Amino acid sequence: MKIVDSVAGYIKDRPAVDVGFVPTMGALHKGHESLIRRSVAESNITVVSIYVNPTQFDNQRDLAVYPDTLAEDKAILEDLGVDVLLMPTFEQIYPDGFRYQVSESEFSRELCGAHRDGHFTGVLTVVMKLLNIVRPARAYFGEKDFQQFQLIKDMARTFFLDVEIVPCEIVRESDGLALSSRNLNLDACAREKAPLIHNLISGNSTDDEIARRLAIAGFDVDYVQSRYGRRFAAAKVGENPVVRLIDNVPLS
Repeated sequence: MKIVDSVAGYIKDRPAVDVGFVPTMGALHKGHESLIRRSVAESNITVVSIYVNPTQFDNQRDLAVYPDTLAEDKAILEDLGVDVLLMPTFEQIYPDGFRYQVSESEFSRELCGAHRDGHFTGVLTVVMKLLNIVRPARAYFGEKDFQQFQLIKDMARTFFLDVEIVPCEIVRESDGLALSSRNLNLDACAREKAPLIHNLISGNSTDDEIARRLAIAGFDVDYVQSRYGRRFAAAKVGENPVVRLIDNVPLS
């Protein structure tokens, strides 16, 4: 696996063959692995980026405690057969100091966007930059972050980007908890509670009833909403640190 820590260096030697791309913020888990395996199976070259993007964090405390497992991540990527690991710096990604931004005026203000000011502007901006740097044929995104996936897919279509945005199914623990890098920050009590989100949104209760039951169980609920053929939920759990969990399921 080739490790590239320079955007200019990557562009200079950018692969000219069929490239699959998986952008990550590190702290890799089996959900990331499923995306990477699919890219390796479908592409001649697979590029993975690890870049913890500060512009998408509305809460700086969340950024400060974001898990760092770089040594383990590199070993996972080697084992999976990744060809290139791209690890840019903030100065390389944002030479403009984040003066230029990609924003969306409707869907990005709903669901998570209603509770995380500027989050999706940071996401869309960094993904646009990474897609322009890597120039993949396909980029793979997990459906756990379904709102993010949909916004990126729409952005690519809107700006005529020559890339297929590929959705990949949610990977879960045996108790239903959707895999997330932030799960590493769950203490024992919060980890025990966490699967309740998936268990409840998969049932037949109303959105309001689910939100009520989560609150009774000790969650700080941001939303439970059914729309666009899916039921979405976001809630915080734990104390030190507080961990924000999101999940969604298709409606039958």
